[in-house]
Amino acid sequence: MATKLQIDAAVQRGQETMNSPLRAIAARYDAKSQRVIVTLASGIELAIPPAIVQGLSTASAAELEDIEITPLGNGLYFPAIDADVFIPAIMDGYTGTSKWMARELGRKGGSATSEKKSAASKANGKLGGRPRKAKVA
Repeated sequence: MATKLQIDAAVQRGQETMNSPLRAIAARYDAKSQRVIVTLASGIELAIPPAIVQGLSTASAAELEDIEITPLGNGLYFPAIDADVFIPAIMDGYTGTSKWMARELGRKGGSATSEKKSAASKANGKLGGRPRKAKVA
């Protein structure tokens, strides 16, 4: 059970969040730019591409149109896909869990093409392809 001191500290943190210029006051999905637009209390607008955010990356435009701002204004909730986005994390560059972000980075890197990569692949193919893995006895 929380002590009075803990409760008072939590209330204080809540008040600080409610007074923050980084609190979201409006959010909408702009289909033309394919971005979630978040207006902060400071007047700054963030344009977030859903494709780079865990939970939003595979959502359709229709699913992204219904957005709720959390009571403290520090998060967005997308009820159609049951996804939450924490705005301070997005502003710090965290678009998902570290495991998800690493997988996405690897996927993008693995699908990248270049002349050098293509030439190496062709040269390797002339040698018979990838060497077979040695069986461990």
